[in-house]
Amino acid sequence: MRALHVPARLLLTGKLRYISSMLILVIGLILIAIPFVVALFVPKDYSAESEIVIDRPNPVVFDYLKYLKNHESFSKWGKPDAHIIKQYFGTDGTVGFVSSWESTDKQVGKGQQEIRKIAIGKRIDLELRILKPYPSVAKVYLTTDPVARNQTIVVWGFSSRMHYPMNLLLLFNIKKMIQKDLSQGLENLKAELEKEEYARRTRDQVNRASDDRSKG
Repeated sequence: MRALHVPARLLLTGKLRYISSMLILVIGLILIAIPFVVALFVPKDYSAESEIVIDRPNPVVFDYLKYLKNHESFSKWGKPDAHIIKQYFGTDGTVGFVSSWESTDKQVGKGQQEIRKIAIGKRIDLELRILKPYPSVAKVYLTTDPVARNQTIVVWGFSSRMHYPMNLLLLFNIKKMIQKDLSQGLENLKAELEKEEYARRTRDQVNRASDDRSKG
């Protein structure tokens, strides 16, 4: 039989195509692996904090903050959502009270917030549990400190942890975004508590409480 001879040029072309394919595969795998490698060196814990001075006495500010239902009026995370379902468990303003929500809006998702500890007139510790779309747990706290008879400084803090490889997202200013939300929430709180209407309502409550004590 006559031997078949493959032209050298065809052999070279085949080898070049094979090498090119392998190079593309290797480069693709490297590009896929890079984020996972980078995530190994990115911190998993993160926190944010913001503060504001409110022209109201400390007892008035603290009494407003200890009720989780009031947070819906100033927190950016508690903004109205036509698709949200809210439920409450326990007595608001006391340790163990839970506020839960669920929405078909993926940005809102499903979660709970629970009052874990209260130091009267000083601090409220909360636990924020996100169940959907990305499960996570965060520690949230609010502190109040009188700086004058009718002025109170409020600090709102948030801390959490992102597990590998999701911690890579911390490179995209998530901390800054959370801090912005906290600051906006505190601005809303200040506006709410410094309304003349709220001040008048608070005075009425104080007067009624004083009258009740006098009658007692």
